[in-house]
Amino acid sequence: MAAAGQVVLFERRTAEPLLRHVVGGILRAERTEQARTLLDVALAAQVSTAYLSEVERGRKEASSEVLAAICRALGLRVVDLLARSQDAFDAEANRRAGVERRSLTSRPRAARDLHALGPAPARTAPSRQSVSTTTVLLLAA
Repeated sequence: MAAAGQVVLFERRTAEPLLRHVVGGILRAERTEQARTLLDVALAAQVSTAYLSEVERGRKEASSEVLAAICRALGLRVVDLLARSQDAFDAEANRRAGVERRSLTSRPRAARDLHALGPAPARTAPSRQSVSTTTVLLLAA
């Protein structure tokens, strides 16, 4: 938020995608690539089709045990699921960085104005409180 009398050139939204959305998309892509139905995978993983569907759509955050069962049903290792998730996060970060660079270079006046403001303040490392509990639990599993 800008204080009264300040001019804001742009606001950057840097919210990352949620882990449950990324994981769900990977699981759904793997299932459809194998041409398998929700029912088939749900039975093999011993979860309900409704729950598997919600996990795939990113509406439910599955426990590590459920994720392991779904991965086994798909012939996928949990470590491979996490590696694919990392790749998806990296791709999203690169995409966003490209958008930010293009937005500055395509708007020369804004870029010139930013340059006139001087260097950006140094960023500090995020506090431990900002780390998602879900991420820490999944990585520790």
